Amino acid sequence: MSYAVWGWGSPEAAPKAADLEALAPIVAASTGIEPQPPETPAVLPELREPRCTLPTSLAALGSVDPVDRARHGIGRAYRDLVRGLRGQLTDVPDVVVRPASERDVVDVLDWASSAGVAVVPFGGGSSVVGGVEPRGLDVAVSLDLSRLEGLVEVDVASRGVRLRAGTFGPAAEASLKPHGLTLRFYPQSFERSTVGGWVATRAAGHFSTGPTHIDDLVESVRAVTPSGVWESRRLPGSGAGPSPDRMLLGSEGALGVITEAWLRAQPRPVHRWAASAVGTWDQGVAGVQAITQSGLRPAACRLLDPVEARLSGTRQTGEAVLVLGLESLRGPLDLETATVLEICRSVGLEIVEQGSRGEAGEAWRSTFVRAPYLREGLVLLGILVETFETAITWDRLPAFVADVTATTEDALRRICGAGSVGCRFTHAYPDGAAPYFTVVAPARRGSEVAQWDEVKAAAAEAIMAGGGTITHHHAVGRDHRPWYDRQRPDPFAAALAGAKAAVDPAGVMNPGVLVG
Repeated sequence: MSYAVWGWGSPEAAPKAADLEALAPIVAASTGIEPQPPETPAVLPELREPRCTLPTSLAALGSVDPVDRARHGIGRAYRDLVRGLRGQLTDVPDVVVRPASERDVVDVLDWASSAGVAVVPFGGGSSVVGGVEPRGLDVAVSLDLSRLEGLVEVDVASRGVRLRAGTFGPAAEASLKPHGLTLRFYPQSFERSTVGGWVATRAAGHFSTGPTHIDDLVESVRAVTPSGVWESRRLPGSGAGPSPDRMLLGSEGALGVITEAWLRAQPRPVHRWAASAVGTWDQGVAGVQAITQSGLRPAACRLLDPVEARLSGTRQTGEAVLVLGLESLRGPLDLETATVLEICRSVGLEIVEQGSRGEAGEAWRSTFVRAPYLREGLVLLGILVETFETAITWDRLPAFVADVTATTEDALRRICGAGSVGCRFTHAYPDGAAPYFTVVAPARRGSEVAQWDEVKAAAAEAIMAGGGTITHHHAVGRDHRPWYDRQRPDPFAAALAGAKAAVDPAGVMNPGVLVG
């Protein structure tokens, strides 16, 4: 199978035999799981014939290339990677369409609505919840927005930037750098996710507090729906009824196709400080809670339990690690750093390093950036490795994390025979935190997807039982849909269905996500 279908990076990033040979003993030492002989990816199977044909007026925008169709049929979850490696591609789009203008988007939606063809918007394809997979659809096109890219406008006075939806993270930052601005928005998928995808999935960046959700950055959104253009007025704030932007945020292509957005930017930080502290998990939880409730908004405030600390290479001593980072646009950080250090010591944490850069933070950051590439090697070596995330308020957090961890560990023992579960906080708030769990287990070749689906279901049920959210920043997609239906209020579900019926009367916009 071509790496272009299942891989995270460019062709030269594909795992090499020597890389896998070197990785195997490291995996065994760090996880206690004996790797299997490296798997050879399957060749691309013959795909079913396209079941629709674009009209002559749109034909130049379409592609039926097998690799192109296969690539647009999966995201980047563990189950997607396994199926891609095996060539088990049962649901692929019939055609990949790349509009070159907003007018093209209008024309594609007009045709699709009249022809009854489902339209699945596609940004960078980094979904880990089945959001871009045309699962169970009779006929579908993948609407790839990558040609609708670039910086359109900069409002220096207001620090607002207008970007087209198909702009990838690195390109967005590169375009803002000459203006001395940054979005300060770096999800793990940064290199292969887009502005439109961030808005459509309510993505979050890797900064732990402050403006870190795309919600915090959005000033205005423009989208094309089958019933017309949906564009909000650009304002710093408004109390005029329910927000049209908020409705598009997290809509996952179910209401329309986001084509551009005005986002809030900021100058690049000039002062930085980093530190790390160690102690027990409970001490770390108390420290994060106290820091966020003190009014401070650290750029980094990530708590790693001993399992996460070991797996990420941050610390191997069996302690929980709190990785801290502060930034300033103007003056020094002396007062803020003194406050953070005082809080850490007051809850019993030991400061093990501090300064302009921290080794623990650098170790974690390196693992964070390399994780998608590392996972490819692990899967090829027969290791089941996946994550899931949630959020919960402080009053329920200790029991919640313990219950979810225990339930998932029990599922791993029953289903995989062994495995470990690590937990870290990705984001923290004055009223709670976002626990992010990493699962590592031995995989049974040929049964990996079934294994993970069963483990995931057990973990999701524990999250629901504990009062958490089924997703903090990974979106709903098709994978989370059963639990999302239980999480949302029934009247809201009816209202959302009514909104979809109003703007998408033919029901062609990404069927199967959120509603319908």
